[in-house]
Amino acid sequence: MTNFKTTLQKFGMQGEKTGWIYIAVPATISTLIKPNYKKSYRVKGKIDEVQIKAAALLPMGNGDFIFAVNAALRKQLKKIQGAEVFVQFEEDDDIIKLSAALLDCLADSPEASNYFNSLPPSHKHYYSNWVKSAKSENIIAKRIATVVSACANKMEFGQMMKMYRDNKIGM
Repeated sequence: MTNFKTTLQKFGMQGEKTGWIYIAVPATISTLIKPNYKKSYRVKGKIDEVQIKAAALLPMGNGDFIFAVNAALRKQLKKIQGAEVFVQFEEDDDIIKLSAALLDCLADSPEASNYFNSLPPSHKHYYSNWVKSAKSENIIAKRIATVVSACANKMEFGQMMKMYRDNKIGM
């Protein structure tokens, strides 16, 4: 487990990351967690006393990473931008279980299945969690159909969600 103190920071104008609150994980620390690795990977541990698992470190170049601290996590931490936090991270190599129903339906569509299988594990997790978070069988079926359609059209998760919210897919 790698431990360090840091400050919650906020991106100014940074494309899609504009306004994000995050923890900077410099190369000197990320190398201790996962040596010589430059791509996104999952970590688990604690920020202050809040447990973290299956959360991604995002690469920023030169071996540096960031950990996004969303509003729900900030609320648990009771911290805002500029606050100091104590971080304990280690690589999270636990296997993420994907929705079996989603995987079964993707298998019936080679285009969708090929695209889905080409995605990094964290992106597969986004689609699967969205399906699993539905409360009724009807909504689960609708979301599975939406994911299969989106993957057949090589849509990233964010694109799919925008189209879904705009009622342009999954109707």
